[in-house]
Amino acid sequence: MTENDISYDIIGAAFEVYNELGPGLLESVYHSALEFALDQKGYLVESEVGVPVYYAKQKLGVGFRMDLLIEEKVIIEVKSVENLHPVHFKQLLTYLKLSGKKLGILINFGAGSLKPKEGVFRIANKL
Repeated sequence: MTENDISYDIIGAAFEVYNELGPGLLESVYHSALEFALDQKGYLVESEVGVPVYYAKQKLGVGFRMDLLIEEKVIIEVKSVENLHPVHFKQLLTYLKLSGKKLGILINFGAGSLKPKEGVFRIANKL
C-alpha cells in the first residue's frame, strides 16, 4: 500500500472517531480511539514511536515521539486544540525529516470540523 492509500483510510478513521466522540476531549482520548480504529481496519499501528536526533553523527540522548506511525510509512500527529499554530506543522515536518518518512497527517480534533485545511492537514516530505 502506498502512503496515499493509507492516508485515505486514516482520514476516514479520524472522521469516524470525530463523529462518535465529538470535539472537546483530551488529545489522549482521540489518540487512543484513532489507534484502536486503525488497528481494527487491519493496519500495523505503532504508538509513541521514538525519533532519534543526531548531531555531528552522534546520537543524542534526547529525541521526539511521534503520536502514531501507520504501516511504518505514515506519521499521524494528533492535536485537540482550538487553533493550530505554525509550530504544530513544523513539528510534524521535523518528524518526517528525522525519520525519513514521506507523509504525515496532522489531525486537530479540537477544530470545528475535520475538513481538509480546517482539521486535517497532509504534510509531505519528498513524496
